Amino acid sequence: MPLRIYDTLTGEKREFAPVTPGQVRMYVCGMTVQNKPHVGHMRASLSGEVMRRYLEHLGYAVTYVYNFTDVDDKIIERANAEGIEWQSVSERNIEAYLRYADLHNIKPASIYPRATRHIAEMHAIIARLIERGHAYAAGGDVYFDVRSKPDYGKLSGRRVDEMREGYRIEPGEAKRDPLDFALWKGSKPGEPAWDSPWGPGRPGWHIECSAMAMKYLGETFDIHGGGQDLIFPHHENEIAQSEAATGKPFANFWCENGMVNLGGEKMSKSTGNLFFIEDIAAQVDPEVVRYYLLSTHYRSPIDFTLERLKEAATAYQRLRLPLERAGVWEGEGAGAFGAVGALGGSLGEAVAQARRLFAEAMEDDFNTARAMGHLFDLAREVNRAMDEGAGPEGRSAARALFDLGQILGLFWKAPAGETWEPEVLALVQAREAARKSKDWKQADEIRGRLLERGVTVEDGPQGPKLKKK
Repeated sequence: MPLRIYDTLTGEKREFAPVTPGQVRMYVCGMTVQNKPHVGHMRASLSGEVMRRYLEHLGYAVTYVYNFTDVDDKIIERANAEGIEWQSVSERNIEAYLRYADLHNIKPASIYPRATRHIAEMHAIIARLIERGHAYAAGGDVYFDVRSKPDYGKLSGRRVDEMREGYRIEPGEAKRDPLDFALWKGSKPGEPAWDSPWGPGRPGWHIECSAMAMKYLGETFDIHGGGQDLIFPHHENEIAQSEAATGKPFANFWCENGMVNLGGEKMSKSTGNLFFIEDIAAQVDPEVVRYYLLSTHYRSPIDFTLERLKEAATAYQRLRLPLERAGVWEGEGAGAFGAVGALGGSLGEAVAQARRLFAEAMEDDFNTARAMGHLFDLAREVNRAMDEGAGPEGRSAARALFDLGQILGLFWKAPAGETWEPEVLALVQAREAARKSKDWKQADEIRGRLLERGVTVEDGPQGPKLKKK
């Protein structure tokens, strides 16, 4: 089955064919670093990173670019409020992103370009746009002429005349049309500025990504990612200015990820609690966070609440159980567990089916949710086989499960404590369901049944913790 990817521009899934055979070039819009990284940044990064992992699994050499917008109005405002240099705000937040991306097993990008280090490349594109009649200088600023690009709006499906409603020219702006957007902003007192042919100033937001993407990936590349909130105006403007400058398609696939919905007061932006990734990581195992964010298809919205994370922790432990029973982290490579390909009988069939269905799911627009469902199916078969004394065959099948999970970046941490039988985990899950529905009598009864098995339950912010009496 060929890999098919949904493209926002065409509104359909299309068979993937790289610009250059054997190579894939990807660009993901990264953080504007005015504040600490939050869960939305992690989801966008993870969505692109899993695409990269699977493409590498297919044998492609992937160049993966994740940028930082390291100067903008909000960065300057925060620096002024704190009485520090704007660079200090940018640097601390970039460092925080890299630290927490690593904590969640997000592979480092091939390149992490920063906007302020690519001013010359932006100047070159702006000059070309002016020369071709797509941009104009006015009052120290330079604007892109939206009406000079007849297909403007093709990504978001918006019509120019309809977009004009609600747009206006702000005081101090010299643009001709309210929809025209800034490529270069003339300097203001107290703000950072760079010299340019149009006077001192700093870049507009959209031109940054065009310049950095084209420098490292070429004028036409394979995949452009980022959150769905960027489709308009950011990605729309990227396409317009890039294709106006080069006369070529910019990206062959536009793959925007769905938004993170924050539910309840504890998850609200106003309180900041469990919105920033540092607060989440202090309470929830990063491996569980990664698993949970992949449990929904990347284009769909996802609810991010403590309750959902507790449920995810229990489910993920159930997925890890056969791996812990087989001791897959203790062996040195697949050879320590026997030849998985030599498995026969029903267990061999289960492994072969899991691999086939996993591949079908991932090749259908990177459907990690469906792919992980097949991991759970294989985990049940492996547990059953090990219960029946499968021995080396069970351990080899567990290794196959481990290898599939690692394609998604899962299972990177060896177990640190006890392992639990499937029956115990099922009781814990049933108790959590009873607690969620406020059936306290049922929850207490299940706690008693766990005690009969020699297991105590302690409820905490990450979910229930189990201990042997």
